[in-house]
Amino acid sequence: MPLENIIYFGDQGHVPYGPRPMEQIQSFSEGITRYLLGRESKIVVVACNTASAAALKFLRQHFPDVQFVGMEPAVKPAAEKTLTGKVGVLATPATFQGALYASVVERFANGVELFQNTCNGLVQQIENGNLSGNETRRILENALHPMLEKNIDTVVLGCTHYRFVIPLIEEIVGEKVRVIDPAPAVARQVKRLLEARGAENKHGGGVRFVTSGEADKFKSNLRILLGVEADVETVTWETDHRIR
Repeated sequence: MPLENIIYFGDQGHVPYGPRPMEQIQSFSEGITRYLLGRESKIVVVACNTASAAALKFLRQHFPDVQFVGMEPAVKPAAEKTLTGKVGVLATPATFQGALYASVVERFANGVELFQNTCNGLVQQIENGNLSGNETRRILENALHPMLEKNIDTVVLGCTHYRFVIPLIEEIVGEKVRVIDPAPAVARQVKRLLEARGAENKHGGGVRFVTSGEADKFKSNLRILLGVEADVETVTWETDHRIR
């Protein structure tokens, strides 16, 4: 969707979300939503598995007129494609503990054995731009080697940070193990929703990057993770609900 105007809000001031209480994640998500709606956003993508697990239902109840698209671990396609019936899932503690993940597992993982790991510390490694160093490799090997011993043939990425280490994951698991990233399906869903109500842009397009953390660090992340050079706006949290 190159013609769409996107506001990318990175809540670096509160990263990582994974270990935080659900109520606090809901407050952060509410504040970010109000910020985005105040800038005339026509759809809100909760581009974080942890925030989706903790806050997506909450957001839809509090903003009934807003379309939200959330993330969920791609357990359904993994269950459909596995040949061994054994699937590894990498996600944060909050994602595993959320009702959204439990619902997906209950609906789609019948007859499939799931092996879960929270990859403690991996989000911070990625935030620091360490995509292939010794510590990042150690975290992933500790998560994946026990799964490989159980004969998994599919790995599901249940955190949007983890897509940046797909090359390292693929190196560790080998060619016979499929790695599933749900991000492309999310983008397709956003496109479908906009087209269904005739709300897609016909011209223009651009991205505004906003962070609640340090602008220089965020610019560095953009270069390392996305290969993008861009200006970055900064905002400040007044409370867990309000952004200035």
